Amino acid sequence: MRLNVRNLFLLVTLTGAVFAASAGQITLRVADQKGNMRAQLEAANKLENLPYKIEWSEFPAAAPLAEALNAQAVDVGIIGDAPLLFAQAAGAQVKAIAVDKSDAYGTALLVKPDSPLKSAADLKGKSIATNRGSIGHFVALKALASAGLSAKDVTFRFLPPSDAKLALTQGSVDVWATWEPYTAFAETQDHLRVLVNGRGLWSGNSFLAATDTALKDKAKREAIADYLQRLSDAQVWAYKNLDTYSEKLAKIIGFPLEAAKLGFERRQSYWQPIDATTETQQQQTADFYHAQGLLPVALNVAGTFDHSFLLK
Repeated sequence: MRLNVRNLFLLVTLTGAVFAASAGQITLRVADQKGNMRAQLEAANKLENLPYKIEWSEFPAAAPLAEALNAQAVDVGIIGDAPLLFAQAAGAQVKAIAVDKSDAYGTALLVKPDSPLKSAADLKGKSIATNRGSIGHFVALKALASAGLSAKDVTFRFLPPSDAKLALTQGSVDVWATWEPYTAFAETQDHLRVLVNGRGLWSGNSFLAATDTALKDKAKREAIADYLQRLSDAQVWAYKNLDTYSEKLAKIIGFPLEAAKLGFERRQSYWQPIDATTETQQQQTADFYHAQGLLPVALNVAGTFDHSFLLK
């Protein structure tokens, strides 16, 4: 049967339309944390012409996000290195598919401006508010270790960010261990002071993690790969258009412009595929948590990564 050019064009167009219609039926359930992925994607217009639908869920911290991944309530989400370990220790069937590397300064221990505390050594006997298993918790433990102290030398109060900040400002705890953009907000709006920053204590790694179920679904796997590329492109755009992005970010997350800009600018983050260095850093984090008694068993992290996702 002969197929002329016009019919061939119609066939290709129809095939593309059928694929688009099929892809449009895919719903990618994305778990976000405040002021993170969605803000960048919307500001950079990277959510336009999606070949799939996105169902967003926003979480105030990584711990409940990890629970959502574990419960298969979402397909993919951004999560810090320590919370990912806790999720995997709990049996969550998830894989880290890409890493967002950043300056660790903003993951920090904060105190009131008139606090007598001057260094990590002053933490002995004090109380620290943070999310259990969060990167704030991790940096607090690393800060204690750097001063020859341990968790037994302080009192931890495990609270979500809003409650932890309130506890600090009202004087019911001495220190708040948190992360961006909460750190920037606390500095610029509440005039809290960074007692210990995360540089040298934390790798600065956060991950895009997906459930094994989603990764085994060919259509969802393709959607996740497309989403990751859009996310990387949006981040590059955001740093190239810092003022424009900061204005949009402030509106999206409901933060003052000064806080939104500071929190994002100093992270200097970028997405990249999983590499050997990242695996080593994650193993070191796992070993530290196990030594601290927070992970009941030693974890081998090698099997928790999917190296097949690439970025342009």
